[in-house]
Amino acid sequence: MTGKGQAAALETLIQAFRRLPGVGNKSAQRFAYYLLQHDRDGAMALGAALNQAVATIRHCARCNTFTEAELCDTCASPRRDQALLCVVETAADQLMVEQTMSYDGLYFVLMGRISPLDGIGPREIHLERLLERATDGLVKEVILATSFTQEGEATAHYAGELLKTRGLAVTRLARGVPVGSELEYVDASTIAHALRDRREVD
Repeated sequence: MTGKGQAAALETLIQAFRRLPGVGNKSAQRFAYYLLQHDRDGAMALGAALNQAVATIRHCARCNTFTEAELCDTCASPRRDQALLCVVETAADQLMVEQTMSYDGLYFVLMGRISPLDGIGPREIHLERLLERATDGLVKEVILATSFTQEGEATAHYAGELLKTRGLAVTRLARGVPVGSELEYVDASTIAHALRDRREVD
């Protein structure tokens, strides 16, 4: 392979790392050089894991989270409370709620939040699927556990208004979660208290 070809391959690798959130050009270069210089086996394992994940992981048919089966383990469990539905922005947020060990209901994962400046509206975050899921005749309460950012609050308000017109009880996490925070980065104890002290949406 020519030097030019090697440089092109290296640049492609750096640009691939730059697609990750919060990773700039310097960090992407550092990742690429480290793997190539110190951990080629790790690089091969990372590539194989990414290929396998992309090929096998899909969205749960019921809650929209990531799974390899048609239904995720949570939706398939007979021990979960069918009357409670917790709405979160991401699968990472779902994991944080699960780690509180204080919630035994089910979930719906929006895979985003309303952000008009980014061209993300109700359709892009699957609100139609949420309404269909929440009106299955089993759900009695929908807990809006979106982040307390401006976009998260707008998403909670919009979804809440739609859900209330369907006759559902709609609640919101208590304000124990700091304003402006992403749920994914809030500690489990704070989320547990916010869940327990959730309030009705006006």
